[in-house]
Amino acid sequence: MESVFLLLGSNMGDKQTFLRQSVALLNVSPNRVLRTSSLYLSEPWGFVHPEKFLNQAVEMQTPLEPAELLQQIHVIENSLGRTRVAGQYTARTIDIDILLFGNRIIQTPDLTIPHPRMAERMFVLQPLAELFPDGVHPALQLTVEQLKAQCADRLQVTKILA
Repeated sequence: MESVFLLLGSNMGDKQTFLRQSVALLNVSPNRVLRTSSLYLSEPWGFVHPEKFLNQAVEMQTPLEPAELLQQIHVIENSLGRTRVAGQYTARTIDIDILLFGNRIIQTPDLTIPHPRMAERMFVLQPLAELFPDGVHPALQLTVEQLKAQCADRLQVTKILA
């Protein structure tokens, strides 16, 4: 079983329900969700939209390979009404990103781990730091807390629920 950290995000419909349903669907054999962060409200990153995002980090264990987990994530997103628009950021019912997969560094056409922009996004680092503050980014060799301290993103991220 490998430790994996994910980020969930939603800015359409009943955001809290989409996050809760995603966690439940991720916590299906052979996966095991260990912990979830508090919920965080954040401004959309990379596009303008009137609805803020609700974000949550998830720590889980899985025996799946990264590509298999990504396929499972896409099935979950599709089942919760996610519509993908290639090449652009848009509003969505649910978005599930693989942030870290053990200490692996993966670069394929379909998947990059660690998430390639996680160090640039406070809405990622804030909830991840709640679960894994001393965790080391395998490519950058900085802890999540160090990445958070260096992050230039100034969009507002507000913890709303413990």
